[in-house]
Amino acid sequence: MVSMNDVARAAGVSQKTVSRVVNGEPHVRADVVARVRAAVEELGFRPNAAARALVTRRSRRIGVISIGGLLHGPAAMLAALEREIREAGYAVALIRTAASTPAEIQAAMDALAAEGVDGIILSEPVDNATITAAGPEGDTEDHGEGAVAAPPGIPLLTVAPGDHDDPAAIQVGVDQSGGARQATAHLLALGHATVAHIAGPQAWAPARQRLHGWRAALLDAGAPVHDPVEGDWSPASGFAAMRELLERRKPTAVFAANDHMAIGALRAITEAGLGVPADVSVVGFDDLPEAEFLSVSLTTVRYDPAEVARHGVRRLIQAIARGAGSPPHLTRTELIVRESTQR
Repeated sequence: MVSMNDVARAAGVSQKTVSRVVNGEPHVRADVVARVRAAVEELGFRPNAAARALVTRRSRRIGVISIGGLLHGPAAMLAALEREIREAGYAVALIRTAASTPAEIQAAMDALAAEGVDGIILSEPVDNATITAAGPEGDTEDHGEGAVAAPPGIPLLTVAPGDHDDPAAIQVGVDQSGGARQATAHLLALGHATVAHIAGPQAWAPARQRLHGWRAALLDAGAPVHDPVEGDWSPASGFAAMRELLERRKPTAVFAANDHMAIGALRAITEAGLGVPADVSVVGFDDLPEAEFLSVSLTTVRYDPAEVARHGVRRLIQAIARGAGSPPHLTRTELIVRESTQR
């Protein structure tokens, strides 16, 4: 097996310098880093993870808790997070939870801590739980049964932060409320008196934030605000919600909290003998790959999961190295206008 001393001889540096380069430590000259990396590549050196962990007291593993199952948004975010973690030179320890109860999330965090991860990412928190980051001695404010605490000494990153997340946690996500405002304002600008809303399940923080943005845009415009109909993110629930809206008020404009529910709404509108957008304009959220290729292409709100993951993983690794926190970061959204709102 190739040793670190072999790499040091080939690169003309000390074994300590090789160790610093391999472990990503700062303050090594760029030309020295290049020589060491060239020798590592030429000799096929692979660091011993167990030995490195003993020296650095770090496993170079990041734990990820994913709650969203196969839904497009959480799945895209998970893929982006895994890619960023691996490109940063860390391994991924993934736990998928079957539900989103505080007890199950806490159990997943404790299991990752037992595996010795350097940091934890909570992707798409969905419950009304209070997320807290424990201090080095394990001290957390008591928030009752709904509290979820990161294990002491392990930095915590929350993606799609909820309503009650502790500022001590690193928080990144999408400007869900701002995106919903864009969608609603676009429909109002087309001349609609108001906009109906097919909301996502309100246990999900993004669904609550999108509903908030929809309502805020209507209030800002002085438009009537009618009760939304809640779906479960699926096309079937969007279809059922749209049928209910047509029976209730016959809206001329609808903002659905995700594209899948918007697709169901489009089917319900056409089955009712109405046209899109001639009779009803529809906007979704997420910009699914198929949204552009529907028989009536879907106007939607786009965001970039890769940008969210890039900001989040970078900040988490900084916290692992230096223990410093950072202010929340929300990635901006973009309204993509297509045929479902173009008259």
